Amino acid sequence: MEITRFSAAPTATDAAPSTHQAISADMGIVHLGLGAFHRAHQAVYLERYRSRTGDLSWGVSAANLRRGVSLVDRLNDAKDRYHVAEYQNSETVTLREVGVIEEALFTGQGSDHAWGRDLDILLARLSAPNTRIVTLTVTEKGYFLNPSSGELLQNDPMIQADINHPSFPRTAPGILVEALKRRRAAGLNAFTVLCCDNMPNNGRRTRHAVIQLACIQDAALADWIAHHVAFPSSMVDRIVPAMTDQDFAALKRLGLDDPNAVVCETFSQWVVEDDFPMGRPSWEVEGVTMVSDVAPFETMKLRMLNGSHSLLAYLGALADIDTVFDAVSREPFRRLLRRYMGYEVTPTLVMPDEVDLNAYAASLLARFANDSLRHRLHQIAMDGSQKLPQRWLQVAEANLASGHSTACVALGLAGWIRYTAGTTLSGQMFKVDDPLSETFASIHQANKDDGALIDAFFALEAVVPRSIAQHQGFKHQVCDAYRTLTEHGIEQALANLEW
Repeated sequence: MEITRFSAAPTATDAAPSTHQAISADMGIVHLGLGAFHRAHQAVYLERYRSRTGDLSWGVSAANLRRGVSLVDRLNDAKDRYHVAEYQNSETVTLREVGVIEEALFTGQGSDHAWGRDLDILLARLSAPNTRIVTLTVTEKGYFLNPSSGELLQNDPMIQADINHPSFPRTAPGILVEALKRRRAAGLNAFTVLCCDNMPNNGRRTRHAVIQLACIQDAALADWIAHHVAFPSSMVDRIVPAMTDQDFAALKRLGLDDPNAVVCETFSQWVVEDDFPMGRPSWEVEGVTMVSDVAPFETMKLRMLNGSHSLLAYLGALADIDTVFDAVSREPFRRLLRRYMGYEVTPTLVMPDEVDLNAYAASLLARFANDSLRHRLHQIAMDGSQKLPQRWLQVAEANLASGHSTACVALGLAGWIRYTAGTTLSGQMFKVDDPLSETFASIHQANKDDGALIDAFFALEAVVPRSIAQHQGFKHQVCDAYRTLTEHGIEQALANLEW
């Protein structure tokens, strides 16, 4: 085993007691959504930057907004240090200690059912004069936007709570609105809001959610946000599976006993629109691509990488396959991905001349075949109702309009519909982790006929765009694929594709 080790750079708070009150409010960056991806991606870029430059003015105060209180408490116990294991393959790994997260907070619902344990501290950090950037990785559903229309879900109970009690917000949009309200009242400049979630036009969608919510409270505040707050878009790319007991055991064999550790691949990419009125770290020295328009890169990644992952997730899980590596080790699945990326996604993309889509597709297949990562298909399958409009359905819309193939997307959609029943094709039960899971269960219960079932899913306006829902030819294609899956299995469904 070839192991490279990096220690964390010294921080401005190393000598301070491990209490929130003792830590300076001036950290530069506040992050919402303290999950594994942030710790393995944005935090690593900043760690490398601080190690290289010695610039400690950019620290991070990070908060979990709904779940993950145990992680927050463990990080506090560890003085907010943790390790990232970056695997090139099962024989080559870099172990990196990260210390840029100088404070971990929790504002969700505790075991006593009370909300907002550290909310006052978080809002104080967001209101601090030196907070210049707020980054987010709260997943697609954390913005409370209709996945199809992009409109704020004003009737969602969480959003309603923020409307009724704006000074005690629970959601990311609500927290941003309240913080910006405080900054405006104090005469402070607005921070920049940088979304790092997998959504098309993620900065613009975040802006839309925040302004819509602000407008319900105060039209003047909404107007101030619209004119003073920058919402650059970004594209993030690194495979970061959920940690397993096997991962922790493997790290212990390497001499690393860290309950907060994260495992990921060596590859990492970050493309960011360069719009930071209050300044930013010099991320470009660490390989971040700063651009004027991130949209082409964002669309390429969502449709090729994330779209391919979703194909593997639903079709592979139905076949009782556990991980991405296990799926791409089978030639029929590799052929599916090559066809999907080459014949269905590539015609929908308009990229800069220097981008080689064939090479990008080949690199994705190589990354999926990393034998050191246990990226579970059920993890990728979570929240499909929020993800599939941008990963698949926009591809289908473009190809239906231009006459290109939609066979892979149709099969994927059929697989997703079957997946939402909560059992594999062999009858193994699993939990459907999706905001619409109860709706899915009701649809399956009420529609035993295949055609009626497909009609009911196509009628989900929150997921399926109207142009897709009204396209009878595509609906028939999905229905045929569904029948093949359920009657003849995955192998026959893959064999039926026109190669």
